[in-house]
Amino acid sequence: MASRRAVVTGASSGIGEAAARALRGAGWDVVAVARRADRLAALESETGAVAYAADLTSEADISALVAFLDESGPVHSLVHVAGGARGTERVEDGRAEDWQWMFEVNVLSAQRLVAALLPQLRRAAASDGHADTLFVTSTAAQTAYAGGAGYNAAKAGEAMIAHALRLELNGEPIRVVEVAPGMVHTPEFTLNRLGGDSVAAERVYEGVEAPLTADDVADVIAYALNAPGHVNLDLITMRPVAQSAQHLLARGPLRPRGVDVA
Repeated sequence: MASRRAVVTGASSGIGEAAARALRGAGWDVVAVARRADRLAALESETGAVAYAADLTSEADISALVAFLDESGPVHSLVHVAGGARGTERVEDGRAEDWQWMFEVNVLSAQRLVAALLPQLRRAAASDGHADTLFVTSTAAQTAYAGGAGYNAAKAGEAMIAHALRLELNGEPIRVVEVAPGMVHTPEFTLNRLGGDSVAAERVYEGVEAPLTADDVADVIAYALNAPGHVNLDLITMRPVAQSAQHLLARGPLRPRGVDVA
């Protein structure tokens, strides 16, 4: 595995950072990509992942990233985690600039990266047997909810890139994997979505026993990439046990019915 290299986006925090750490722990070479160079430098120092600061909404930054990767070694896997949500307004109250931002960071960044990196992924597949693209979407891509339309639309758009790409790459040894997490408690996602309101952000998780963590999702990412090359995990939907569906969340301890628990 030491000869395989993954590009992990959104690697300065949350699921992206955890994925970079998990893949390094599994023996992968990792190029950790995000905007915040200081956070990436700390990750590089701790794990040996190669830090590369880039804004994935910038064509110039993506072109520079592709040139760096082309010069520094093969690319066996693209792990696209970067994305995000802004706002919880109803459709009629939504801010166009928030919706545009969500489309840019979730959908267009995915398309740009795939288009830019497919030549390198194909070369790696030709020399080493297979290559991978993996997209971290969300259960929001599968089920709409009130106040979530902008994020629903953006993540559904990203999911459709993965679905179409898998069809377009039929006949090539390139896997297309989608990981769709439900409630994940990370330091920044909900905080950023709610405009920095830490009280409101923590209220989202209040009383929920064991929401998913970034490490939980990273373990699944590493499992999917480390599976035998002929095995494609098309779609992995994962939720905490307390979240039976997008709209059905248990708050309070999880207890079996009809059984006395000492």
